[in-house]
Parts: sequence; structure tokens; C-alpha cells
Amino acid sequence: MMKWFKSKRQKKGISNDGVSTDPVIITRSEHGVSRKNIDEPALKVLYRLHKSGYQACLVGGAVRDLLLGRHPKDFDVATDATPEQVSKLFRNCRLIGRRFRLAHIHFGRHIIEVATFRAPHGELHEEHHDESGRVLRDNVYGEIHDDVWRRDFTANALYYNIADFSIIDYVGGFEDIANKRLRLIGDQETRYREDPVRMLRAIRFASKLDFSIDDSCKQAILEMGSLLGDIPSSRLFEEVLKLFHSGHAEESFYTLQEYDLLKYLFPDAVKELHDKTTSEFIRLAMQSTDDRVKLDKPVTPAFLFAALLWAPVRKQTEANVEAGMHYAVALQKAATKLVSSQVQHVSIPKRFTTTMRDIWALQSRFRNHSGRRAYSVLHHPKFRAAYDFLCLRANAGETDLDDCRWWTELQEHNPEQQNKIISAPKHGPRTRSNKPKHSNKPKRDEGGNR
Repeated sequence: MMKWFKSKRQKKGISNDGVSTDPVIITRSEHGVSRKNIDEPALKVLYRLHKSGYQACLVGGAVRDLLLGRHPKDFDVATDATPEQVSKLFRNCRLIGRRFRLAHIHFGRHIIEVATFRAPHGELHEEHHDESGRVLRDNVYGEIHDDVWRRDFTANALYYNIADFSIIDYVGGFEDIANKRLRLIGDQETRYREDPVRMLRAIRFASKLDFSIDDSCKQAILEMGSLLGDIPSSRLFEEVLKLFHSGHAEESFYTLQEYDLLKYLFPDAVKELHDKTTSEFIRLAMQSTDDRVKLDKPVTPAFLFAALLWAPVRKQTEANVEAGMHYAVALQKAATKLVSSQVQHVSIPKRFTTTMRDIWALQSRFRNHSGRRAYSVLHHPKFRAAYDFLCLRANAGETDLDDCRWWTELQEHNPEQQNKIISAPKHGPRTRSNKPKHSNKPKRDEGGNR
């Protein structure tokens, strides 16, 4: 359990940016962080840096999570050693990055990220910002009291010092964690302009940790969301994955709506959220993803992206059909149009858009309960994802539950029984529509077999 104490920070030690020049030192007896809960590779890095004469601290989310009784996903280290000096100490080290020069120390598949203490950008470093104030380069090195200013939120700005096992707190992050409060360090507008993605990080941390966002931080997000338009769509893709694949997708989705940020990420989806069925379907998709993450089951970005864009794709497909297109062609063109529009905001790699198209195309084909078409659906590589998608649609009230039930029951049988069920002739008199056609022309596929 985390131990709390009353801060004895003196007022004279607080700068205008909320960063103390005289930090509170939380001794080993006053906090609950134990080395037993720190991964061995991280301890090796910390000890080697310390024994080599450098300052070495566990920093960021790892310290925060340890204080909250969680096991951190990653253990990041901050030090006064330069990346080149770190590289000389570790043969298993690789230096990466241009904007942020970092040292990655590899222990098999496990990577410990080591960053050098950074200093704030002043007048001598204006060339490192673009016209909107976004930081383009960040290799200005400094000391620990400089580095804390470069952190985003107070809860992420605590340093666990391996030298004496204390926690160094310049910004009141220890108390903010105790109060479950997310507070941005420094001037709100300046910090968001430096990196607008901090707005998405605020949403993610608040959703993941069940923290409240500080009022000043909240107001700035509502006013500056448009800055996300300056962020490369490929980087936003990575941020969206963190939002939706951390086990808190549903909460993150609602918080994005609350802070009016969703429209900058998925503008076509937002236009359809007024429809209760569509809104419920997306909620169920988010909930299903959260359940899979908590059960340690695999998840794919393709499924949630397919869910978010399904309503506009379906709407455009219907418009194309009314214009005289065959359903398969109408769906194909609608998918191409919507995906092309979406990647302008949040990039989606082709390997995921291909799966999305398969999921969409299979939806109408689930109406086939016999013959070769049903067999091809059952054995389609993306059957399971498409089937889950179908049942979520049915549970949201978008489509009839009968198809979901039929395919659910079919999967309860062994392969031999499945083939018999699919191969069984339909009951009732044969009609013109189900008579065998002796033709060399390819048969039409209502759902568009991709």
C-alpha cells in the first residue's frame, strides 16, 4: 500500500511554473515502492549507471504505477549520462531517435529505455519549435531539476533514486497521485502547443487510472483540440492504439466525446453517433475489446476501426446501391472512400484495412445458411472476427438475432456435422431462385466475397 505524508515544501522553493527548485525527498520509509516489484533488467541498468558515477532514477509511469500498487508495463530510466556514455556502458545498447535521442538497452525481448535529463527550451533554442509552438527536436541536456519541467503531468514526474531508494518530487506529484488528480506541469497552452498529443495522454491516463483531470487542464483541452490536426496521422494511430487497447477503451471513448476530441480522430464516425443503434454498437465493440484485453486474449486494431467506420460505410453503400450499383461493388467503393478519408486523420496500415474490408463484406454473406456460400463463409480466414462483429450488431438491435444464433449453434458442432448441416437441402418446394444454374458465368455474390 502507498504511504502518504504531508508535504513540507517551502514556498520560496516553488517557481512560477509550479516546479520546485527544492524538491521534497520522500524517504524509503515514507513510500511503498519496493525493488521486489521492479523488473530485474531495470535494476541492472540503474545499478550499473549508479556504480559508474552517474545519477540514475526510475521515472514516469513506472513510479506512478508502483505507488498505486500496479505492475508497470514498462520501466523507463532517466540519468545525467549522455546517450553516448550510456552506450559505452552497455554492449546491448542501441541509440535511436532524432527528435528524442534515446538509449534502448536490450535484454532479450525486454527493452529498458534510458533518457538523458533534458533542459527546457529557451531563447537560444527557438529553432527547435515550429510556428505553432510544437517541439521538433529535444536534445538539450540538463540536470534533474531541468528534466522535471520536460515531463507532462505531475503524476508522471516522480523520480525513484536508486542511490538511496527515495522518491524525488519537484511538482507535488506524490500528493496528486494520492488525490487521484491529473495535473499538467507549467503553462497549459504552452505545454499543449509543444505537443498536442498530451491532450490524448490526459484522456488515456484519466480513463486508465480513474483520475480526475484538473480544471485548468480540462479547459485548455476543450479550447485547443484543433491542434491535433498538426500531428502526423501515423503518430495518432499509435496513440489511438494506446487509448483503445489498454483495457479501458469504453471509458476512453466516452471521455474523448466529453472533451470533444473524437471529431479530430474519427470525423466520419462522429457524424453518425446521433443514432442510438450506432452508438450502442460502438459501445459494445469497445466493451468487447476491453473484455478480451482483461482476459489476455488477442485484439486487433482492425476490429475497432471496422466498428467505428461501419455506420458511414453502410450509409454510403446504401446510397451507392440506390444509384444502381451491385451490392458488392457498392460496398467496395464505399469502403475505399471512407478509408481514404479516415487515413487523413488517423493512419491505418493496409494490413488492417484489408481485414476491415473482409469483416464488412462478410456481414451480408451471413444470411447464407447452406451450400458453397455458407461453407466459404465458415472457412474464411476472418470468419471469427466477422462473426463477433455480426453478433454485436445483433445485440445492438441493428440486425436480426437469428443469423447470429444460427452461426453460433453451427460452431458447437464438429467439422463433419457442420458440413452435413451446410450441405443439407433447404426445406420446402424448390423455387426458381434456388434451382441449379447450368452456366459458365460466375455466380453473383450478394455480400461481395473479397
